[in-house]
Amino acid sequence: MRPTQAAFPAGRLRRLRSSAPLRALVQENTLTVGDLIWPVFVRDGEGITEEVTSMPGVLRRSVDLTVQAAAEAAELGIPAICLFPYTDPALKTQQCEEAWNLDNLSNRAIRAIKAEVPGIAVMTDIALDPYNINGHDGIVVDGEILNDETVEALVKMALAQADAGADILGPSDMMDGRIGAMRTALEAAGHRNVTIMSYAAKYASAFYGPFRDAVGASGALKGDKKTYQMNPANSDEAMRLIERDLSEGADMVMVKPGLPYLDICRRVKDTFGAPTFAYQVSGEYAMIEAAAANGWIDGDKVMLESLLAFKRAGCDGVLTYFAPRVARYLAAG
Repeated sequence: MRPTQAAFPAGRLRRLRSSAPLRALVQENTLTVGDLIWPVFVRDGEGITEEVTSMPGVLRRSVDLTVQAAAEAAELGIPAICLFPYTDPALKTQQCEEAWNLDNLSNRAIRAIKAEVPGIAVMTDIALDPYNINGHDGIVVDGEILNDETVEALVKMALAQADAGADILGPSDMMDGRIGAMRTALEAAGHRNVTIMSYAAKYASAFYGPFRDAVGASGALKGDKKTYQMNPANSDEAMRLIERDLSEGADMVMVKPGLPYLDICRRVKDTFGAPTFAYQVSGEYAMIEAAAANGWIDGDKVMLESLLAFKRAGCDGVLTYFAPRVARYLAAG
């Protein structure tokens, strides 16, 4: 039973807000560097960085400079980075064969990072859109995104990434049955300790636009992703999806996007108690950066407040493009 709050004036709730020390003592949630995963975009070449125009401050990096970014993250105390490839359009096909090429861009980057920065966890993305000439997360035939054929391709992709040394696999495709298929294949191949963070509640959101620019998928996408990503109007469906993915062998689950879906994060944590993450996606990042650049908000304060909101909603961690900046801010005290 909830304890009774003393009536005013015996009960003055402002007492505990009256000084910085008191506020610190009763703070319910804390943001730490250990809560952060840094999404990093990888491109081919050497010694190359390119700024993503729609995401100020975010870069595509060649593999050698991605290794340097991983070393920077490790030095800052960031526990994990997540790799997203900017694939040469010439390598994109209907069947997406490049996705499980052992020497593709992502797998080369995984191996290079694990060789030079073994202490950082490397997370990957598992979906076919970076390799798909149609820009979709699955194999497309006559305008239909095929579920079972896509799952077969995703399993091959997952095994290639595990073989390269990935620590965390992030299936973001939203196909039915892919977690169980991946977990079975990983166990059979001896990858018993490779973890799966399932994008279990990924919505068909308008907040992804800058990300598609970053991975070169914007121009390729034909149609939309509403037949496999979730309807933004639904929350009970998210619970069914998360229950299924956990039952099939997901170790962690993710809600995407982040801030517009904090109610989903809270429901997930309260319902299942499983490790719960959210992705502060490209559109969220771009809006904060644009408003700060125009002087309409204090960028650092809004950045920190937005990330603390994830912790308050029950998240154990957040994928955020702000990760290095937040880590430096927290280190500075």
